[in-house]
Amino acid sequence: MAKAGKTITVEQIGSPIRRPAIQRQTLIGLGLNKMHRRRTLEDTPAVRGMVNKISHLVRIVEED
Repeated sequence: MAKAGKTITVEQIGSPIRRPAIQRQTLIGLGLNKMHRRRTLEDTPAVRGMVNKISHLVRIVEED
């Protein structure tokens, strides 16, 4: 389990155009919907799983 207060910053680097609907929904679930947007999220197994599912569309900028 992640410790309290740990965060990761993810940036969208790929377009959801011509991608399956589940990948678009995962981006929206992470709070991303436009290119080069960044979100700071709590570092939990659920968030890590979402990032791994769309690793070709996002990158982890920094981990705290």
